[in-house]
Amino acid sequence: MSKLWQSEKSRGMKISSKNVVGGTARSPHRAMYKAMGLNDDDLSKPFVGVCHTGNEATPCNILLPELAAEAKRGVAENGATPRIFSTISVSDGIAMGHEGMKSSLISREVIADSVELMVRAHQYDGIVGIAGCDKSLPGTMMAMARLNLPSVFVYGGTIMPGVLDGRELTIVDVYEAVGAYDAGQISLEMLKDIENTACPNSGSCGGMFTANTMASISEAIGLALPGSASPPAEDERRKKIVHDTGAACAKLLELDILPRDIMTYEAFENAIVMLNAVGGSTNGILHLLSMANEARVKLTYDDFERIRKKTPHIADMKPGGNYVMNSLDKIGGIPFVLQRLSKKGLLNGNCITVTGKTIQENLSSMHIPELEQSIIRPVERPLNSVGTALILKGSLAPDGAVMKTAGVEMTEFTGKARVYDREEYAFDAVSKGMIEQGDVVVIRYEGPKGGPGMREMLATTAALVGQGLGKKVAMVTDGRFSGGTRGFMAGHVAPEAYVGGPIALVQDGDKITINTDTGVIDLCVSPEELAKRRESWRRPEPNYTSGALAKYATLVGSAAQGAVTSANL
Repeated sequence: MSKLWQSEKSRGMKISSKNVVGGTARSPHRAMYKAMGLNDDDLSKPFVGVCHTGNEATPCNILLPELAAEAKRGVAENGATPRIFSTISVSDGIAMGHEGMKSSLISREVIADSVELMVRAHQYDGIVGIAGCDKSLPGTMMAMARLNLPSVFVYGGTIMPGVLDGRELTIVDVYEAVGAYDAGQISLEMLKDIENTACPNSGSCGGMFTANTMASISEAIGLALPGSASPPAEDERRKKIVHDTGAACAKLLELDILPRDIMTYEAFENAIVMLNAVGGSTNGILHLLSMANEARVKLTYDDFERIRKKTPHIADMKPGGNYVMNSLDKIGGIPFVLQRLSKKGLLNGNCITVTGKTIQENLSSMHIPELEQSIIRPVERPLNSVGTALILKGSLAPDGAVMKTAGVEMTEFTGKARVYDREEYAFDAVSKGMIEQGDVVVIRYEGPKGGPGMREMLATTAALVGQGLGKKVAMVTDGRFSGGTRGFMAGHVAPEAYVGGPIALVQDGDKITINTDTGVIDLCVSPEELAKRRESWRRPEPNYTSGALAKYATLVGSAAQGAVTSANL
């Protein structure tokens, strides 16, 4: 008689899938599995859900179905039964600059919820999560923390850079070229050449934008295999990495190590160190807060600031720097960064990882040569002595705002507000040359509730940079910025305009000052004047009254807590 008929523990661990396939009452369930080619031996083993976010919506994810098949083999060859399923993923690059971007951050919650529902419904015992585009990485890791089953995350891989006239290009160069074209600085032919060159194959956007930031964090926090973040999507090593990830998940079932054993407070500290050391996306702050919420770890802006101030910025990565993820891969990838940080005592080396070993044990077992290179600086000679993921607070953002300082030369900006209640209005003003040196572009009612969905402003910020205004203006928004944004740009302003935050009271011509040394973001208007304005302020009608966006607006909380959804709000 097969083991599946018995209510027993396999290899010393509790197997939830026995609820589905064990005993005579589950004969119909087994019949369904046998219709898909499984036999009694398959059904006697632990079940591992192999989740991927593959689709034809974005080059970031187009190869993921193939990679899922490799992960499936890795699971099957190591004593467990794999079951592939997929979930959605929104392309930030294609959704950017129009109404579609409102769906992007919301997709993070949908991904986490859909993975949870699939795993709970089918009582899988473990999870391999494969993701490629920005929100699919944190969404998958959020689900792992929420379900707390043995889980291993793996990134789908970065795109290779395009090369034009000897210069490496990313998708951000195309966005900035649009601004340059609008300003008459480049020809239509040059714009077309950049468009045709920037994205030569599949994979996620090449700089240290959001996807590569979160991939780097997946290693630092211990949810991904060492060295899995940096190899490109179309590199042959990627298949082996994904296969090994499947094998690691099967092994993790034996070890009975759970995501919340890995995603401790100290592991989140390591993740924040990585975010700052590589000059990562401000979205990393939002996503780490959401992941911590699922892992039941209390993480606040104060933690980010404390760690930022002791973490040097050592990676010269685009968009603020000069290199792409493929360049970092050639010198040892994220383990090389971790090694440099570890040697200077900047990591919690005793944190357990999906290998069953600590992060320090993983690094000690790897041969990571010290090569002659200029991508990762020595900790003693960093690009900046402190990290780049800055939290701002002040009268304009009492609950906080965020800014990425990588590549930003200014430390203070004071200017007059140019206020827009919708991203499109601001982009139109930029395109028409209406923004001038000294302006602070304010884009509001784009927050978690007000947008809803916190749209990214890459189209607008890149247009400003392309017009040569990147160092001459500032921007403030209750929306978000792409990991590809560069310049004096403060986002995630909280409280947001829709709930009556001070950003809702800003008027054209108001003076706004931002200081990155002091961490201050102030609206220079008297309390008396603001009180008068508040009396006449009225919340606008919601942009959506039905469907997924309306549900999200009802459930979502502040960006300062990660813009997570909760039934208790």
